Order: sequence, then C-alpha cells, then structure tokens
Amino acid sequence: MAVDTRHKRHSIGQYISLAILSLVALFIIAPYIWMLMSSFKSTQEIVQNPGVILPINWTLAGYRNVLTNSPFFRWFLNSAIVATSITVLVVFTSTLAGFVFAKFEFKGKEALFWLILATMMVPYQITMIPIFLIVGELNLYDTLWALILPGAVSAFGFYLCRQFCEEIPDSLSEAALIDGAGPMRVYWSIIMPLLKPCIAALAIFTFLEAWNEYLKPLIMLSQVDRMTLPLSLVFFGNAHIHDIGSVMSAASLIMIPAVIVLLIFQKQFIKGISITGTK
Repeated sequence: MAVDTRHKRHSIGQYISLAILSLVALFIIAPYIWMLMSSFKSTQEIVQNPGVILPINWTLAGYRNVLTNSPFFRWFLNSAIVATSITVLVVFTSTLAGFVFAKFEFKGKEALFWLILATMMVPYQITMIPIFLIVGELNLYDTLWALILPGAVSAFGFYLCRQFCEEIPDSLSEAALIDGAGPMRVYWSIIMPLLKPCIAALAIFTFLEAWNEYLKPLIMLSQVDRMTLPLSLVFFGNAHIHDIGSVMSAASLIMIPAVIVLLIFQKQFIKGISITGTK
C-alpha cells in the first residue's frame, strides 16, 4: 500500500509539473504563433480583430510584398554568408586554441588563458568603438568582412574546447607524435574527431547568435543591399510602417532558418546545453 501511495504521489507530481511546463511553453510561444498567424492577415483585419489568432480571410499578400518589393533574397544570402563564415572560423580557432592550451606547455599559458576569459565580462558596447575604428582603418567598413573578421574568435569557444581537450588522454597525442605525426596532424586526425559533441554545441550556439545579431550590422553596414536579415527587418518595417501584415510576413520568414536549425539539431542543442552546464 505504501508503495502504491508513493507511486500515485509521484504520478500526480509529474502531471502537475507537465501542466506547469506546458503553460509556460504556451506563454513563451504565444507571441510567435500570433506573429505567424498575423502574417496571413491583411493589415485591416489585424487592426480590427487584434485578439483573434486565426485569420478570417487568409492571404499571402504580405509574403508577396516582402519577396517582390524588397531584396529579401540578397538579405538572406548576406545573413547566411556571415553566420556560416563566423561559425566555421569560430569552430576552427576555438578547437585549435583549446588543443594548444590543453596539450602544450609554454610560459604565461595560464595568465594568457585567464586574460582571454576576462574578455567575456566586457560588454560589446564598450569594445564596439575600437572595433569600428579598426574596421575603418582596414577599409572594411560596409562590407560583410566587417562582421566576419571581428567574430572569428570566441573566448567562450576557447574555454569550452580547452575543457574537452583536457579530458582527452595525453597518451593518444603522444603516441601519434612518436609515430611521426606533427602537431597539426594530431590536431586534425585525433583531436577533432573526439571533439564532435563540443563542436556541434559550439557551432549551434555560434550560428544562432550570428544569425540573430542586430547591433553589429547596424554599426558596420550602411548600404541596403549589404544588410543582414535582423537589420533589414527594421529597415523594412520603417518603410512599411502602415503595412503590419507585410512586416509580420518578413519577421516570419526571418525566423524560419533558425527554427529549421533547431529542429534538425535539437538533440545536439539539448546536449550542448547539458555539456556547457557540466563544463
């Protein structure tokens, strides 16, 4: 009887937890559902029936306006180039630096590593003026390189990859060195395959952050055809301030790639959260 009572209490507790989490999830995704449904409405319907979620008269006029009256595909390509390039560079620099800091000994290693970690506590608002001036001196202003090069390194990536590399037995790299492999061969053939969970988590975090970045493109870009999607959404919204349906359509289109990435790599994303928490 005692066992049955505990089991019933445990089941009730699970149902209560599930109900609470469902309500919280619904509260979080409600604005996105409203945005997506509003993209299929006319502006008049949105204004007249703001509390109605489902469209009364479905329309694709907002999407047609976005795709035909703006360089949306150019903006999409810019975001894809920037986010993908930054992700690839961050994965390369972070894994290489993590390998060096974990497996090599040199003077000032710990001091340099903690100095790099200290940069994580400095907000971007403090460093954006020096970065802007450096980008200007390199004649990279108003180019996609102004976003890619400053984002090529990540202090968080350094830390995460070093923690993983420290768990890899030194005997593996030492055996490869004895067999005649150089440091880069050890890095590419031994370390990289063992860092796949770390790389997956870091790549997802980096891509989503770069894809959703707004402040950096706002500072570094000025021409319309160079804009990335978050910046272009504000530009498009200001140009179509009275066309709410088109603005909601643009926001929905911008959200699609991030949702696809999360759906495809949701296991790696969840694993990445647990990995970063453990590390």
